Amino acid sequence: MFPRRPLAAWLAGARGGGLLALLANQCRFVTGLRVRRAQQIAQLYGRLYSESSRRVLLGRLWRRLHGRPGHASVLMAALAGVFVWDEERIQEEELQRSINEMKRLEEMSHLFQSSGIRCHLPEPKSQTEGNEDSEDKEQPWEMVMDKKHFKLWRRPITGTHLYQYRVFGTYTDVTPRQFFNVQLDTEYRKKWDALVIKLEVIERDVVSGSEVLHWVTHFPYPMYSRDYVYVRRYSVDQENNMMVLVSRAVEHPSVPESPEFVRVRSYESQMVIRPHKSFDENGFDYLLTYSDNPQTVFPRYCVSWMVSSGMPDFLEKLHMATLKAKNMEIKVKDYIPAKPLEMSSEAKATAQSSERKNEGSCGPARIET
Repeated sequence: MFPRRPLAAWLAGARGGGLLALLANQCRFVTGLRVRRAQQIAQLYGRLYSESSRRVLLGRLWRRLHGRPGHASVLMAALAGVFVWDEERIQEEELQRSINEMKRLEEMSHLFQSSGIRCHLPEPKSQTEGNEDSEDKEQPWEMVMDKKHFKLWRRPITGTHLYQYRVFGTYTDVTPRQFFNVQLDTEYRKKWDALVIKLEVIERDVVSGSEVLHWVTHFPYPMYSRDYVYVRRYSVDQENNMMVLVSRAVEHPSVPESPEFVRVRSYESQMVIRPHKSFDENGFDYLLTYSDNPQTVFPRYCVSWMVSSGMPDFLEKLHMATLKAKNMEIKVKDYIPAKPLEMSSEAKATAQSSERKNEGSCGPARIET
């Protein structure tokens, strides 16, 4: 039985908000117990299972609890330190979407050229096309730079102060294989890109070939350096004569945020390469779509200027690095197998279905040059 005095004091305090404070303390106490319990479970699993075994176990439990956020959150907290590939790997559908964008752009380009009209490259179809009242409808592209072998567009990302950028370009003095390999070779990039502070592969997925990388890069003074944790996947489509590389930001337990750098949590990049002839002959077109949130305090126009000027500079550095590799000045790892990777039957079915939907649906050009 409680003494009278504390009970009276508690009742008096409850009238002035003491009840809410008591409930808050109780919630903190319960949360603390659960966090400590989760840490104990994680340590236990760490002693009983290897990292690969934990990953398999977590994947099975995650699939079983998928769709029940409360249970999944507890599970993730309990087994902290394991990257869930089932949720984060880049799917074949993502690769195919990038390829479809390249195909559609090429079709529209050929259409304008055959009609004698100057090439106005089209706006990619929005997922919300047909619903004019949708708040998420993608914005039209705006031309930023128009050169013979380099065209740059941008468009606002709905609901943010940021832009998405798109480059369509051509190189005729290097092969697609060389250009593709130079992009993928992390060790070589440390040599030709002076802005790189750190670039390493953290983990690989044996199922899809996806990789998680940690990339730390200098930013213009006086800004802090930025670091990216992202997953990437590449594929070579021999049937369609295309190469694709897709990257996007993720979180990985082995790379916690560092006070030395500013973590970029929003980042996406898709590069599609179309050889003029073959993978080993000079000449190809490429389509690069890119967006990120560099976490700056500068106005939108300042960030847009930095990206618009920095992207051509980066691509030219990439081009020069490829020329050096071509001239055998630098040895570059060959990421393309002798027999290019083929997409699975599921991905091909997705591609055929997508193409059927797009037949006869060429929309008007929205990008003006």
